[in-house]
Amino acid sequence: MKIKFVALATIVVGALHMAFMQSSLGHGDVQPQAVDTEGLDALPEEFALENPYRLLGGEQYELAVQIGASGYNQNCARCHGLEAISGGIAPDLRMLEDGEFGDEWFMERVRNGYSQNGAYKMPPFEELLSQEAMWAIRSYTETRPK
Repeated sequence: MKIKFVALATIVVGALHMAFMQSSLGHGDVQPQAVDTEGLDALPEEFALENPYRLLGGEQYELAVQIGASGYNQNCARCHGLEAISGGIAPDLRMLEDGEFGDEWFMERVRNGYSQNGAYKMPPFEELLSQEAMWAIRSYTETRPK
């Protein structure tokens, strides 16, 4: 009887441990990654107020969406969800307003991160991602179906 109890307790503790590890890692224990923006037009040093690739349209925008998909999956999906569909951990980026207001909110958060009560809920990416990479990620998220 004691052996059965110990075996059962071991299984329960193991299952709880696995469940905790899964929830704590989300979509993986990843570090932010730089994004290769080769092929995108270089942007001026001063940050744009509205998505320049959306304004350009055509091939530049299509390329920005492709590059943004990769950048999003490397840096954002862990919290904001695969395919930009949030699981509730962080805001659903598909629901940002279109145009300049949504662009402004997006860039503020990506560049500066977000902290609450002294703890970062989202790290700042300004030192890691170029403006081109940030706008490419925005291009990707705004093309995801709502």
